[in-house]
Amino acid sequence: MADLTYVATQEGWLYLAGIKDVYTCEIVGYAMGERMTKELTGKALFMALRSQRPPAGLIHHSDRGSQYCAYDYRVIQEQSGLKTSMSRKGNCYDNAPMESFWGTLKNESLSHYRFNNRDEAISVIREYIEIFYNRQRRHSRLGNISPAAFREKYHQMAA
Repeated sequence: MADLTYVATQEGWLYLAGIKDVYTCEIVGYAMGERMTKELTGKALFMALRSQRPPAGLIHHSDRGSQYCAYDYRVIQEQSGLKTSMSRKGNCYDNAPMESFWGTLKNESLSHYRFNNRDEAISVIREYIEIFYNRQRRHSRLGNISPAAFREKYHQMAA
């Protein structure tokens, strides 16, 4: 599941594209930049593809934002064997797991900072996702373990 959000800094907005594995709750791809572009969402998608190597037919869900409708982005999805799914027009609830993650990120981390520049925000966001959210933050839906621990447990059971 993919979505975009933005973070205020004294230097201007920082845009964050993220991709969440809805099964494990793990953030598997993300990218940050000064502009909300198809290149930004493409970087997040490439990160997710490199780290997860998903099987053909995996559903990639997003809203109907221009970045996700862009030809180049759709080509990456097609070449990677991903099945495209998009929210119903005007229905934010279809993307609720990503919206929930953005709220969690902003509430648990970003609300405690006033960023002088984008680099400061990037550092805090990267640490939150990679160190805390994916590896340490417990989720009741996962049996009170972290997304990384849940993924590991799943792979052990599947082997």
